[in-house]
Amino acid sequence: MTLRHRLYQWLDHRHPSLASRLVDLSIMALIGLNVIEVILESVPEYEQAYRFWFASFEFVSVFLFALEYCLRVWCCVENPAFSHPLWGRLRYMRTPMALVDLLAFLPSMLVWFGLSLDTRFLRVLRLIRIFKLTRYSDALDLLLTVIRREASAFISAVFIMLIIIIFAASGIYLVEHDAQPEAFGSIPKAIWWATVTLTTVGYGDVVPVTVWGKAFGVLITIAGVGMAAMPAGILASGFSTELQNRREKYRLKLRQALADGVISRAEYEALKAAREELGLEEEDAELLLDEEKSLVQRGKVLTCPHCGQPLSPSQLQDAPSGLE
Repeated sequence: MTLRHRLYQWLDHRHPSLASRLVDLSIMALIGLNVIEVILESVPEYEQAYRFWFASFEFVSVFLFALEYCLRVWCCVENPAFSHPLWGRLRYMRTPMALVDLLAFLPSMLVWFGLSLDTRFLRVLRLIRIFKLTRYSDALDLLLTVIRREASAFISAVFIMLIIIIFAASGIYLVEHDAQPEAFGSIPKAIWWATVTLTTVGYGDVVPVTVWGKAFGVLITIAGVGMAAMPAGILASGFSTELQNRREKYRLKLRQALADGVISRAEYEALKAAREELGLEEEDAELLLDEEKSLVQRGKVLTCPHCGQPLSPSQLQDAPSGLE
């Protein structure tokens, strides 16, 4: 085994070795300490009292993050998806996680080399390091997957919300601009009230005082309940769909492993790796395994006799008697 392959295994969070687990825990601890350091550094008293220690910790962190990035770029060719020595590395460097790894240290390094950046802006940029945790968190990975998959639905929801906000601002401007010109003297001024009302935040700093304004505010508040629930509904539906898709992918692998009626040691390890890659809980995997074993023991046909595609349990339950 070459040094590069060994380093690739250590940096691969899915590898079961103790060294890989220790590397993962070390990187996660470093990320957590960096987030705490950025938060504490924003307190003027702490920033002045511990400036040297903050600067020293930042220097060490940037060095370690840069070293990790370089090692990942060097080792990525061990992955069949990035096997080409040049183009494979370039493709890897364009992946979302590689860009996050790069942004984890690049802003601070650019400042050291003379780039002028506002300290507060740089501090916020350093918080990008928290996104490195998505590599080690199945929940964050699932969330990002759902957001990417439902991006068009989110954009549509935001577009609808903007239309309703403009309509609400125009309506409240029409009925309240004479009574409160300082708050509703123009549509842009009224947009603030429309936004906080439709999102059900309701700060209360600006409120309608006329009868028609209050009546219109009631309608907008009721509409806001539905508008606030729309993104949450899209996200919940996306979570459910993605989890179901992952379970079905794991179910197909189970059927392949159970084709001969026995799960070998190699198949068990492959199923374990698939479960971890898909982010499924061990209890879910056991439940799916029990379902598939039950189907096999009952002698049900696991594939369609016409197209040869595997059938899900719901399809098997709804199938004509001739398929059983």
